[in-house]
Amino acid sequence: MTSTAPTLPAAVTRMRELAHSAACAAAIRAAVRLGLPDALGDTPATADELAAAVRADPGALRRLLRALTCYDVFAAEGDRFVHTETSRLLREDAPRGVKYNALWATEPWTWELWPRLDEAVRTGRSVFPDLHGAGFFEYLHAEAPESAAVFDRAMTQSSKLSNQAVADVLDVGGAEVLADIAGGQGQVLATVLERHAGLRGVLLDLPSVVAGADPRLTEGGALAGRARLVPGDCLESIPVEADLYLFKNILEWDDASTVLALRNAAAAARPGARVVVVENLVDDSPEPRFTTAMDLLLLLNVGGKKHTRDGLLGLVRAAGLRVVDVRPVNSYLHLVETVVPG
Repeated sequence: MTSTAPTLPAAVTRMRELAHSAACAAAIRAAVRLGLPDALGDTPATADELAAAVRADPGALRRLLRALTCYDVFAAEGDRFVHTETSRLLREDAPRGVKYNALWATEPWTWELWPRLDEAVRTGRSVFPDLHGAGFFEYLHAEAPESAAVFDRAMTQSSKLSNQAVADVLDVGGAEVLADIAGGQGQVLATVLERHAGLRGVLLDLPSVVAGADPRLTEGGALAGRARLVPGDCLESIPVEADLYLFKNILEWDDASTVLALRNAAAAARPGARVVVVENLVDDSPEPRFTTAMDLLLLLNVGGKKHTRDGLLGLVRAAGLRVVDVRPVNSYLHLVETVVPG
């Protein structure tokens, strides 16, 4: 006679998986740092073969792969492992890769912050300065240059996923100069300049960031004659006069800092100049798990947030800008177009 073992309620199973979900993030980070996605090609490989390629312990690597296959990051075919659509995104050569986004989300400082989320929720403030005695980006560039480099590459990857869509919807009509504010390496700026031969561009970001600008914008690059690189901090001033100012996915600090950056743009601009903000809105996102996770991480590291539509429009108006239009960029980004009043 056989008997069926009682099963746990689905809610219990689900909650246990959620409570241990840090293991999934850690496993993804380990795979990337080992070079596993790049070591596995189109031919199925055993754990022993992959261990030899990445110089890992075969037994431990088999356990890592077993865990990742539970999340469809890699798949098993007998005793061999193969890529999935998801695991291929972690390869260095993936056209729409998220390797550096995965690393950025699991940098060492993140594991220090998450256990203190209850403290951040009680106070409504970042816990980072208490842990490290410095602001997040100050610490990053002074004490964690490797993490800062990961951040730059993660932002570049994010831009690659969206820069064509932004260029499609950004109206540059009547503009002679486009200023990409805190634009990282200038991927979006370069894409827009390639589309519009008569347009000139300015990239403003921290000195260490513009030093690694997109090769198309630097000396000898195809767009160098129409591009200017300006080291600076938009929270201090924006020493650039332009017809169109672009803030893409960077107005995620505390409200006061967001308003300050927009006011600095308005102060630098002539009346009638346009200021365009591109953000993914927390109340209109098809990826609510990702967006809300980022929202909480922003609370922890810089005291910032992902905005609601009404919240962002309120900050734009508080900066003295007049809202002209709000429209979607793609499935997860929105564009807010504003004008500097006369």
